[in-house]
Amino acid sequence: MPSQKIAIIRCNIVSETCPGFACMNSFNNKTAYFKDYDETDTLIAVFTCGGCSGRRVTRLCESVKKHGATAVHLASCMCKGKDGEYLCPHIDLIKKRISAAGLEIVERTHH
Repeated sequence: MPSQKIAIIRCNIVSETCPGFACMNSFNNKTAYFKDYDETDTLIAVFTCGGCSGRRVTRLCESVKKHGATAVHLASCMCKGKDGEYLCPHIDLIKKRISAAGLEIVERTHH
């Protein structure tokens, strides 16, 4: 299988207090939701959604696809919390935008 190029979308609000260490650490060590990747797979982009309601997602997904991205991970800060509810109230719209760009969606990064 050819190597994969991956992007991560982070919550814009959470990015004000989180530098993304846990997401990057998980990718670099191929743990948690990156465990099925190998050393030939690369992380080519990390960006925020652009704020509610994900205004930047379409444009940046199209851009990363042009650079060879095959999958987009939604950072754990956007995905399901302990109560099973999505943390991002705009997750469905964001997922539609990623899918429309023709990219695989993987929910979560490190937990």
